[in-house]
Amino acid sequence: MLATSDITALLAQARNGDERAVDRLLPQVYERLRQLAHRYLAGGGHQTLSTTALVHEAYLSLVNQRDAVWQDRAHFLGYAATAMRHILIDHARRKSAQKRGGGQFALDWHSADIPVECIAGEMVALDAALAALGALDQRLAKVVELRFFAGLSVEEVAAVLGITTRSVVRDWNKARLFLHHALETTA
Repeated sequence: MLATSDITALLAQARNGDERAVDRLLPQVYERLRQLAHRYLAGGGHQTLSTTALVHEAYLSLVNQRDAVWQDRAHFLGYAATAMRHILIDHARRKSAQKRGGGQFALDWHSADIPVECIAGEMVALDAALAALGALDQRLAKVVELRFFAGLSVEEVAAVLGITTRSVVRDWNKARLFLHHALETTA
């Protein structure tokens, strides 16, 4: 595994059109992407998706974004987490369309280091709540994506967003409160 600075250099080379850099990038971030995918799939609600399939689908969507500008490894992983979340939401919507229903669920917003153990309907509800949050405050939604979904630390989120760690903590608390309320009213 390369150092974070080497990964950042590969991302810069890929951004400048170096296709070999893209080829060298995947092995360097693959294990971290697998950890993210495993975290998403930990609840077992996606029997038709494997960790490997989710990683590959997300990676392909990332490298096909010609206009993406990843500042560093943490920024790239934030985008990867967002891509995985969108893939799972699309999968959940398709699954939910096939069978209506679903129970209630609880998310522990006090920890960013938890698996997302949602089934199809619950993933859709969470996505709708996150979209509503994003409509009110895009930065709060981004903090949730990076902390909860990507599992980035407060410091990493601050670096990606270019804000202070105190702002990240404040935004994280506001976002959790909003999402908790939004999910309770839909349950």
